[in-house]
Amino acid sequence: MDSPIRNDVPGQGGWAVEARGLRKAFGDNQAVDGVDLNVRAGTIYGVLGPNGAGKTTTIRMLATLLRPDAGSARIFGYDVMKESQIVRQLIGVTGQYASVDESLSATENLVIFSRLLGLGRGEARRKAAELLEEFGLTEAAKRPLKNFSGGMRRRLDLAASLIAQPPLIFLDEPTTGLDPRTRSQMWDTIRRLVKTGSTVLLTTQYLDEADQLADRIAVIDRGRVVAEGTVDELKASIGNSSLQLRIQDSRDIQSARRIVEQVLNVRSSVSAEAGKITAPMADADRVTDLLVSLRNEGVRLAEISVQKPTLDEVFLTITGHGVERNQASDSDDESKRLEEVAR
Repeated sequence: MDSPIRNDVPGQGGWAVEARGLRKAFGDNQAVDGVDLNVRAGTIYGVLGPNGAGKTTTIRMLATLLRPDAGSARIFGYDVMKESQIVRQLIGVTGQYASVDESLSATENLVIFSRLLGLGRGEARRKAAELLEEFGLTEAAKRPLKNFSGGMRRRLDLAASLIAQPPLIFLDEPTTGLDPRTRSQMWDTIRRLVKTGSTVLLTTQYLDEADQLADRIAVIDRGRVVAEGTVDELKASIGNSSLQLRIQDSRDIQSARRIVEQVLNVRSSVSAEAGKITAPMADADRVTDLLVSLRNEGVRLAEISVQKPTLDEVFLTITGHGVERNQASDSDDESKRLEEVAR
């Protein structure tokens, strides 16, 4: 009997994910502490945070793999607890597809997954070949999985989760451990998925990944969402862009600094060793006035740039620590271990 839901999935613009007050504790460890999320269909939504922030635990609750202690969540309007069977037909999750058999090849594993999802034998083989090519695994198609590297396994894991290209795909740190070239290929694949109709909820601790991919970002730390918005909104929330000037003649540094502060009406900082002046830049239109004034004073520039705050600065400002926090008492790895013990 055909599923009644496939023709009833909201299109672009509806809510793919709605979560309110999600909480999950493992013993005394409060891994997720009241998370709210709204993910619009047809977008890439990034959940950014360090190890131990609660990202993976949140994903597992949304994907029906872990029951929340409190709160509620809906996937395309379906309750993840009351309608879990329907929800599972609408999602793909990296990490839930281990190999069927380590001694089987990549092709054989993908064919088995495809057959389990209802594809015919010929269609399963075609789909397997297509996915292996997409993820750069064609040359390793006949190699047993036990001989795969960690990066190859991660790519195959994502390939398996995309066999049916579900409306919503959860990617839990999909590029961890990948080399830069493979990571870039993965980014292109994620963008293609959204262009062809899927919604992607992506967890990452890579700032550049969130910056490159996400339409909106939730910054999560210690189990709570501490900021949410577009990349530009998050950057703007912590202050202005910065103007950086490098002066050709170090003897002009103080004159240049005085001009910068007068024209821009700001306080500046000077790195005398590098011959560089840095100042907040609220209005980029004032750069022209500044350049004219510097020229009139005979100050020659070696370099000029205007830079927005980085996501690293955003995270540091919001949380008080950097994003690369490798050890934490509430780590997601610990949450998973405690979950297994509790079963």
